[in-house]
Amino acid sequence: MGDTLAIALTNLTSPMVLFFALGLAAALARSDLALPEAVAKALALYLMLAIGFKGGVGVAAHGVDAKLIAALAAGAVLSALIPLVAFGILSLVSDLPRADRAAVAGHYGSISIVTLVAATETMKSLGLDYEGYLVAVAAVMETPAILTALWLAARGRKRDAAQEEENGSLFREIALNGSIVVLVGAFAIGLITGEKGLADIAPFIVDPFKGILCLFLLDMGVIAGRGLRAGYRSLTPAVIVFGLTMPLIGAVIAAPAAWAIGLSAGGAALLLTLAASASYIAVPAAMRVALPEARPAIYLTLSLGVTFPFNLTVGIPLYAAIGQYLTG
Repeated sequence: MGDTLAIALTNLTSPMVLFFALGLAAALARSDLALPEAVAKALALYLMLAIGFKGGVGVAAHGVDAKLIAALAAGAVLSALIPLVAFGILSLVSDLPRADRAAVAGHYGSISIVTLVAATETMKSLGLDYEGYLVAVAAVMETPAILTALWLAARGRKRDAAQEEENGSLFREIALNGSIVVLVGAFAIGLITGEKGLADIAPFIVDPFKGILCLFLLDMGVIAGRGLRAGYRSLTPAVIVFGLTMPLIGAVIAAPAAWAIGLSAGGAALLLTLAASASYIAVPAAMRVALPEARPAIYLTLSLGVTFPFNLTVGIPLYAAIGQYLTG
């Protein structure tokens, strides 16, 4: 328990989270701190490019076998399914606009890399082995959730506007969104070029990543703080409870898949962690570009301010216990 609390404290006091807090505090204090819109979009595209590329490299390094394929397929299905569940729950317990519900749902279908890193450290401290290719599964789980979120939002716009369009046209619009193209395309390039490709561009895609992430989260903190000033009433107790319970629902949904694939105890715990975590990197970046009407004050505050600390302090030890139970 002491080690888990230490991991939680380390992550909560990391530069990335603290830069988000700085932006949030600056906005609440009505500072004029702001990044130009073009710079913010460039940072978002960089983060999606880096995440996608490194995920492709992870798959290339492991090689393809039946268990990997099953894990990748399970991750993709979970990522596409969980936002539908989250969206339905939010529709029952809140009166958030459709764009906000879709954006929040997308966050809970996607994953938090920092939460995954904390979970791997917990597995090590518990002496639980895990499959290294779950990092690749994490990368695969980014895109389906974004697609589902954009589909949910776009479906509502089409219906509200009473416009009749073919489903194929709608899916094409979503699939060719710039943020999705970068994320999926970078994953494919990483898969093709492998570790040599990563080594070639490491000074661009590895070394600056955390610094750019800090700058991105500083901007997201500013946006979230300004949104809180304008719309804090939308964060009702029911919405906050959703942020605490949705991780557990995601883990329960993922448990049968972890058991069926035959993952190790640590691997099962990591898959549950992925299903339970909420993105605060790739999905906020995608929503910033593709769904600007959704409010970061809602989706980022829930994912980073509610679900993230819950997973670090309570969730990960619970998922580890479930992983051990699933594997006997």
